[in-house]
Order: sequence, then structure tokens, then C-alpha cells
Amino acid sequence: MQISNRDSWQSNYLLAIASSFLLWTFTLTVCFLVVGFPVVVVLMTVGVLAAIILQSILPASAILLVTGSILGATAVAILVSSLLLTIKGIDPHDVRWLGWLHEKEAKQQILPLYASCPLTCDISHI
Repeated sequence: MQISNRDSWQSNYLLAIASSFLLWTFTLTVCFLVVGFPVVVVLMTVGVLAAIILQSILPASAILLVTGSILGATAVAILVSSLLLTIKGIDPHDVRWLGWLHEKEAKQQILPLYASCPLTCDISHI
């Protein structure tokens, strides 16, 4: 009984670290794809030019080399960023601009606001 109680905090801690890392990885991937779309376009343009240049040197594997290096560098950057944020102890639930992670704010009822409300909201009876 004591062994299971003593080791339970380690498993909970490792589970919290793993979930934080996976959540940061997912969040940074989505942000890179959605918000960083212009960066992706520039990155792919540079990749196409590099593949054209390398085609004369490595005819069989130029596109594979360029594609693999771009995807690998992007994946490594996202994983290293997620690891650094996890090691620093920044919880994704503490970040304000990640509104979809806040459960208590999502559970609150949002009251509709109409365009005429500034004119009619102060009226208590008709």
C-alpha cells in the first residue's frame, strides 16, 4: 500500500508533463499552420528554388532532400519549442490568448448583444 502511494505522485507528475508537452505541440502546430501561413508560403518558395538548384547536382533525390529537410526542420522547431515551454513550467491553460483551453470561460453563458442595446438597455419598463 505504501509503495503505490509513494509512487503515485511520480506517475501523476509524468502524466501532467506529457499532457502539457502534447498540448503545446498541438497548439504550436496549429498556430504555425494557421497564423504562420505567409511563412509557410515563403518557406515552400525557397524550397522549390532549392530543389530546382539541387536538381542539377542530385537528379534523383533533390526534391526528397529538400522536402525532408523543410519538414524535419519545422517539426524539430515545433518539438523543441514545446519542450522548452514545458520545461519552463508554462502551462497552456495559463496563457490568456488560448481561449479555447479555458473551461470555466467556455461554460459561462454568453448573453446576446444587439445593435440597439445602447438605446434600449436602460429602459426598465414601457
